[in-house]
Order: sequence, then structure tokens, then C-alpha cells
Amino acid sequence: MQTKNLQEILKKLEISKLNAMQQEAYKTIVENQNTVLLSPTGSGKTLAFLLPLLEDLDPDLAEVQAVILVPSRELAIQIEQVTREMGAGFKANAVYGGRAFSKDKLELQHAPAILIGTPGRIADHFRRETFATKYIKTLVLDEFDKSLEVGFENEMKEIISALSGLEKRILTSATQNIEVPAFVGLRKPKNIDYLKGEQPSLEVKTIDINPKKKLESLVNLLSGKAKGSGIIFCNYKDSIAEVSDYLNKNRIEHGIFSGGMEQKDRERSLIKFRNGTHRLLIATDLAARGIDVPEIDFIIHYQLPFKASEFTHRNGRTARMHQEGIAYVLSEKKKLPDFIETNDYKIQEAKSNTDAVAKTTLFISGGRKDKISKGDIAGLFLKQGNLKKDELGLIELKQDCAFVAVPEKKAEELIGLLNNSKLKKKKVRVRYV
Repeated sequence: MQTKNLQEILKKLEISKLNAMQQEAYKTIVENQNTVLLSPTGSGKTLAFLLPLLEDLDPDLAEVQAVILVPSRELAIQIEQVTREMGAGFKANAVYGGRAFSKDKLELQHAPAILIGTPGRIADHFRRETFATKYIKTLVLDEFDKSLEVGFENEMKEIISALSGLEKRILTSATQNIEVPAFVGLRKPKNIDYLKGEQPSLEVKTIDINPKKKLESLVNLLSGKAKGSGIIFCNYKDSIAEVSDYLNKNRIEHGIFSGGMEQKDRERSLIKFRNGTHRLLIATDLAARGIDVPEIDFIIHYQLPFKASEFTHRNGRTARMHQEGIAYVLSEKKKLPDFIETNDYKIQEAKSNTDAVAKTTLFISGGRKDKISKGDIAGLFLKQGNLKKDELGLIELKQDCAFVAVPEKKAEELIGLLNNSKLKKKKVRVRYV
């Protein structure tokens, strides 16, 4: 098998050099058996552990050699995507609940070197002996404290106890003062702590509201000061539905994201949020970490979280990587929890809030398995679709399909021009998502 070195991978990713945290993590993980990496959300932890992980893989061994445990399906998919974009020459697959076990088995027949997944699904594969575990030398517990929080402790114990040949353990978290359980088996770990460094420029603003006019106050905020992209955090699925209905009545475009949604719908909500089709996402704490979303301008605590850690993780979605951001707290004139320190802020009356260019997302029925690249898709939209370069938005390429952000006013015309076109040797359908 032909593999790529570090510089070749960075060139493919269009990265000129690693940031300071990634450089330290690369050196530390390569040189040590046990590493704990603490770094803020959005700082590049995925690449920080993936690059040194590749150093220990045998390109001639067609077996699973590294397992990455994550707390959510979205994080598994995100890491799989990054691994494939690296083009290092090693296969990677993500497995998680919510999809057919038979699909996992089919993909695992191709002998990925890197297996990414939620503890529940990976433990299930271990029990069924879907693949050999004796060749697994590296274990990554990404956002491991979150996996413990959501109830995966027993599965993690089961997996680790079954990995008798482990040589390297890597733990990551975006939480300070974490406790590593004894069952992880860390011995004299090297700690890389980037949570103690420079803090991001986050401003937390309290807005006193009338509880009976909470939704109206939210719309005023969204139509006034809360410009750009943001996440509105709720505690319950019912609350999300209530907020979503009210925003729809006020013709405010948005996406929703919660654990009660089908996996496909959750993925597409994130795609539309990433590519700018929706500037707003209404979500539960599932979106507080472990998902791939862009730098955003603000978050709104429509309902306050129950724990200080979740308040911190929600806020971490904005002001990432030392950028500026705002967290708005809608206060119903009750005593706020001690973990919230804010500046009072007076809400303004609603004003028109026009976006530069309204976008929509188109679906393409072809992907990586059809040998289609992002360049192929860009060429189709620019040449045959007559789009200008600055009109073509984010392209997300999956195994069997792709998604493209385009100006809403040109979407119908593009579908007419491009539907049933040929990309490589495949005739593809182009339609709305």
C-alpha cells in the first residue's frame, strides 16, 4: 500500500503548517504511550491525534489497527471525513447506532486500518467478533468525558478490557479538571493542556424578559443585534418545536438539531448550517460539542442548561480559537445560577435583518465511490451551470452523494441545467435537499 508523509497530507488538506497545539501533540503522541490532550472546541484536536496515529499503522496489514471512540454519531462521521480528506492511504470507517448493522459488516469487509465509532456500536462488534481485535495497538478516547456523561462507561470498560495488545492510549477533552477513570489504564500520561492559555474573547449578555413574551423577545433579538450565524440552545425537543414554529410564523429561516431526529435529517441540518443555507440552528446540548460546525457569531441560551459544564460547552461554540463571540442569556427575572457571570443588555425592538445572499442546498446523487471529486462538481456548476465563482458555496462530498450551496434565486435554473448530467461516468440527479 502506498502511503503519504506528513507534508504530503498537509498539502492535500491545503494547510501550510500545524498550529502550536497540533505541533506539540504530534511530537508528544509519537514519543509517548499515554497522552491526555486538553484543548478548546474548534482548535484542531482531530488532526492533532490523527496525524501521529498514522505513524503506528502498518500499511501492509489488512486489519483494524486503531480504534477511536466518540460520544456521538456526528463526531464519528466528522472524524471519518477528516481521515479520508487526508488521503494518507489508510482506510477508515465510522460505525454507530441508528443505521443497519449489516451496513457496518459490509464496510468492515474492506479491512479499514482505523475504526471510528460510538462505544455502544463498537462494543457490539466486539461481542459479535466482526473483526479481529488482536491487531489493535492504538486507542483514542475523543471527548472521553462526554462519553462517560452520556452513559457509555460500561461499554468503554468492555472495549478496553478486550484490547490486550494496546500500546498507545490518547485521551482528548475540551473540559478542564477532568478525572480519568482507572479502567482506562493510563500510566504516567503526558499532559498537553491548552485550556489554561489565552481565553477567547467571549461576552456574555443577560437580557431580562417577560416570560409570557419570551418568543417575541427572541425574534426581536434575532432581528436586531444578533447578526450573522448562531445557535439557539434549548433543553428539550418540545421546546425546539415551539421555537421553530414561532420562527416559521415570523419567516425566519432556520434548521433544527436534536437526538430525536433521524440520523439523515441531523446530518442534513448540519450541512445546511455549515454552508450558509441556514444562519440559525435550534438545538439541544447535543450540539454543544462533538459536531463539526463553522465559527459562529453568537449563541443564545433560550433555556439555561442544568450544569456549569454545559454552559461552558455551549459558549464554546462561539469565540473559538481566540476569536470574538457573544452569548445571550434570556433571563426570566429569576436568580441566575452562580456559574453565569454576565453583563446586562437591553433588547432592541425588531428591525429588518437582511442577509447578503439567500442560499439553498442542492443534492447530487454521486460521490466518492463514483470517483467524483469536489473539483468535478465545481466544474459542473461553473461551466455547465454558468455560476460565477463567488456564487458557488460550500461543497460537501460523501461516499454516495454530495451537497452544494448555491444562490436561492438561481436554484431552479441550476436544477434544469444540471439534472441528469454526467459526472465522470455516472449520470447524476440534481435536486433540492
